[in-house]
Amino acid sequence: MVPTASARRVLIVGAGVGGIATARGLLRDGHDVTVFEQASAVRAAGGAITIWPNGARVLTQLGVDMTGAGQLLSAVHVSTAAGRRVATVDVTAVNAELGAPTRMVPRRVLLERLLDDFPIHRIRLDARAVAVTDGPDGVRVDFADGTTAEGDLLIGADGRHSTVRAVLDVDNAEPTGWCSWQGLIELPDIADSDVAVIIIGEGGNLGLWPAGNGHLQWWFDLPWSPDFVRPDSPIDTIRSHFAGWSRPVDRVLAALTDDDLSRSPFPHFRHPIPRDWGRGRVTLLGDAAHTMPPTLAQGTNQALLDTMVLRRALASPRTVPRALRWYGRTRRRSVAAVSWVTSRQVSHGESTMKPAALLPSESVTNALTSFIRATSHTAMSTDATERQSATDHGRTSPNSAEFGELLRRPGCGS
Repeated sequence: MVPTASARRVLIVGAGVGGIATARGLLRDGHDVTVFEQASAVRAAGGAITIWPNGARVLTQLGVDMTGAGQLLSAVHVSTAAGRRVATVDVTAVNAELGAPTRMVPRRVLLERLLDDFPIHRIRLDARAVAVTDGPDGVRVDFADGTTAEGDLLIGADGRHSTVRAVLDVDNAEPTGWCSWQGLIELPDIADSDVAVIIIGEGGNLGLWPAGNGHLQWWFDLPWSPDFVRPDSPIDTIRSHFAGWSRPVDRVLAALTDDDLSRSPFPHFRHPIPRDWGRGRVTLLGDAAHTMPPTLAQGTNQALLDTMVLRRALASPRTVPRALRWYGRTRRRSVAAVSWVTSRQVSHGESTMKPAALLPSESVTNALTSFIRATSHTAMSTDATERQSATDHGRTSPNSAEFGELLRRPGCGS
């Protein structure tokens, strides 16, 4: 638990991973927290995500048990479409240096773990925020059904299309020119591994990452523009670009259908990182603050780091506006560095990656380790982890039927 200066009434818009993680942490710190979700269920959209050691340490601080979730990773192999090695990241070495594991886990599973022991009466569903009023003594949120909520501060954790961000007069996210066709598929013959694969070619790249229980997270990245016209048969388009890149790739392509691509593509966007991503008693978190391309698989990890720093900010004797300003400015430099790296297009062309093949694998591994350490507020993370008790006493689990109903509402897990 982070020592809390005083309990605050905290309103959080958005019940995704970032919103629930933040709510969980602030409740542990003694704050009065309510989460508002516009959907009729707490749902985890998308496939699997990578939890690197920086995110894993925050989950430990939150008391989230990830034992058995997803697939622990030992390495990432990067090669060209012609089969030439580009780099190997020794993930086991990264984990040893940073003191936590790396795992690929379905987003649905991560959200379920975050909701374990969570007081679900703190979540209000079918609550679509439409207006925010920030005053000197508090903040008010108006909802589409005519109801309102008042608190000491408001956290917008409602994604790239954030309603809360819209009232802060900060820049919108900009497309990077790329998109991902992606999803989860059950292919035990390929997925029963602890090695992730990235293959880079001219004009596109792909990834095959094991996600546990025979599931494989696959993605195919291609150029994208706002005037994109969806092909009649997306799978034929994907096959025309990537067939023949490797036997496992051909196995995945043979198994996929247009139905598997129905929710794709997902265009890559990047938010310009402002000096302050909040105002007064209102702030942002996760994709609402810093949407970034998935190049380093750091989006969820950065949202979890937001949670850690925000908890520390609200534990201080600062006023709410000053605490939120400190949180945003503390996070800005690290987030800006990660966002800048993920937006570089060097990973989208075989020719631009040739110099990487000249580096020893140890150098590539050390570079990634140093980058994660430098952008993860390591001293603060170590302090917060040390404060985390191995066992939490006096906490009760939600009623199992009530918990199941929350996750089984229409659309849950999609």
